[in-house]
Amino acid sequence: MSLHNAGWREVSRAAPVFAALGDQTRLALVARLSSEGPLSITRLTAGSVLTRQAITKHLDVLATAGLVSDVRRGRERIWELELKQMEAARTYLEHVSKRWDEALDRLKHFVEE
Repeated sequence: MSLHNAGWREVSRAAPVFAALGDQTRLALVARLSSEGPLSITRLTAGSVLTRQAITKHLDVLATAGLVSDVRRGRERIWELELKQMEAARTYLEHVSKRWDEALDRLKHFVEE
């Protein structure tokens, strides 16, 4: 497998994560779940101008991207972060960062000679 193919696989795994996090509301939901732990829709909606239905739609997008999952507890759904997809995105960003560092090192070497 070529390096290009390996990079493409990382991009395809990370792209849904970046797309889901590209929305300010979804990013805020992830931040809340990250800092406060698993929360119900009721708790996630508290203090928000968004309706329960709107929050649920955003959570569904995050779930489709593999960033959150829910568990039913009685009549409530408790939402929590799923770190596997975040790890895939982090791995991709590290890969891109390494490539940029290498390119900058080559440029520096070229300019200094």
